Amino acid sequence: MIVVSNTSPITNLAAIAQFEVLRRLYGELHIAWGVWEELNAEGRQWPGSNEVASADWIHRNTVQNQALVAALRRDLDKGEAESIALAVELGADMILLDEKEGRHAAQRFGLRVVGVVGVLLEAKAQGAIEKLQPCLDSLRQTAGFYLSESVYKSALTLAGEE
Repeated sequence: MIVVSNTSPITNLAAIAQFEVLRRLYGELHIAWGVWEELNAEGRQWPGSNEVASADWIHRNTVQNQALVAALRRDLDKGEAESIALAVELGADMILLDEKEGRHAAQRFGLRVVGVVGVLLEAKAQGAIEKLQPCLDSLRQTAGFYLSESVYKSALTLAGEE
């Protein structure tokens, strides 16, 4: 399975100490260089930077189709644009992306999009995490991830934790 990730799922999972679920679920992950640059932006290492640097199962890729990246950059940031272009180039089975505009753009290319909550739901279903609710609470409190009450409750229902 070919999985490409944008920055947000990596940083948010790392921030709540659930980075390893990416390896457990997908085996390997592809990121664009723009994502790597975002993980190290402003001269600091954001959550996930050290984990990606030491993970031999994460492959950093240079996007070839710079015209597509440029077109996507009209509405998206560099990491999102490069992630979508990379997913298209690799014929990815899935792209991990959280931002609304990026998700819509990826779907227009026929890509299967999963966000951090979807990753955690899959982790629960596969037995990679025991409970979803502490992870969702940590996303909100520790990572500062915006999670609407309706999405929060729906995720708990899907996980059988209402």
